[in-house]
Amino acid sequence: MNKMEAMKRETVQACLEDAKEKLAHWKEKGVSLDLTRGKPSREQLDLSSPMLEMVKGDSCLAQDGLDCRNYGSLEGLPEARALFSSVLGIPAENIIIGGNSSLNLMYDTMARAMLFGVYGGKAPWGRQGTVKFLCPSPGYDRHFTVCETMGIEMIPVEMTPQGPDMDTVERLVAEDSSIKGMWCVPKFSNPQGYTYCDEVVERIGALQCAADDFRVFWDNAYAVHELYDETVPLADIFACAKKYGKEDQIFYFASTSKITYSGAGLALFAASDNNLRQIKPYLSAQTIGPDKLNQLRHVRFLRDAKGVREIMRRHAAIIRPKFEAVIRAFRENLTDIAQWTEPRGGYFIDLMVEPGCAKRVYALAADAGVKLTDVGATYPYGKDPKDMHLRIAPTFPSYDALVQAIDILCLCVIQATAEKVLLENS
Repeated sequence: MNKMEAMKRETVQACLEDAKEKLAHWKEKGVSLDLTRGKPSREQLDLSSPMLEMVKGDSCLAQDGLDCRNYGSLEGLPEARALFSSVLGIPAENIIIGGNSSLNLMYDTMARAMLFGVYGGKAPWGRQGTVKFLCPSPGYDRHFTVCETMGIEMIPVEMTPQGPDMDTVERLVAEDSSIKGMWCVPKFSNPQGYTYCDEVVERIGALQCAADDFRVFWDNAYAVHELYDETVPLADIFACAKKYGKEDQIFYFASTSKITYSGAGLALFAASDNNLRQIKPYLSAQTIGPDKLNQLRHVRFLRDAKGVREIMRRHAAIIRPKFEAVIRAFRENLTDIAQWTEPRGGYFIDLMVEPGCAKRVYALAADAGVKLTDVGATYPYGKDPKDMHLRIAPTFPSYDALVQAIDILCLCVIQATAEKVLLENS
């Protein structure tokens, strides 16, 4: 029971009127604030400005002598693959460096599976009738869009602070061969900021599936995105899968989108030897090679795992106060009428309001000049079954603008909650 339900009706009415009055004050100011997407701020992007000077006309040669202005290097520069290997602990030979977008790599990987199938499968996914994917929810809306675009049926699976509900996952994949895969954001998940515990990673690596062509799409988007000095550990999915002879079930993705430039970073795809042998011929038909000048810039700028950790500490110094401001405001204003996650890294906070109130909060916030991610976006087909989750993205606005936006948001939550309590008790 939230604290308003224990209040006298006149007290709840007073809370409602107070929230309305304060929101009217904000509307008079004509604010326009945006919390919709988890984008780096300009101050964060400026951290990578020196990278733009790392490659000049007379310094375009890779370590092996390749002129990066020319064709070649389908898998990416050896030094770029080595850089990611040092950061993620994946053998360099199992890594392919692509363009700037890991989402692009995920889409292409899904499209290849639909058109050509995957290693060990008997037919392309697109020729097997209904294709289904498990979607831990709340989850990343763009993952769901990939499935919906390709006509893949999505099955929501409950997310917990330890990771997906593995009892449900194991049962579903064992009994239904039309389930071909599962999305995972294993570290600082979008939107809750949860990190999969060791047991969950182990169970994912050991999955026994009815489909012989099942794949885990392991989107480790926030692998190095700690907000604080301590590193939040994540078990090695390839090591876990290899233990059970299941390494072919893993497709691994990551990028520098929130390390250097979101629109001009590097993305990677990693997979087993068997998977790469099956995929590379299709990849070579698609492209002659990626942007190697960008790879060279990144290698010279980031240098090694230590260099990556250093720039991420600088990112954290910028965005940590923003996360703390949001959580502080929630604690001061919403304790006992809402819940929220308090992540140690990543880019989002999941605000959970009273069931049935998220759409009302969204509408009130929009009316007051604060744009939020669409309600339901973190669920397949845009349908939050309890109408209670709001994804909060604190990174892009200035600190002062963020404080204003969260002040308005808290008032909207108070108003929506009071309205619900008064309606239910009328």
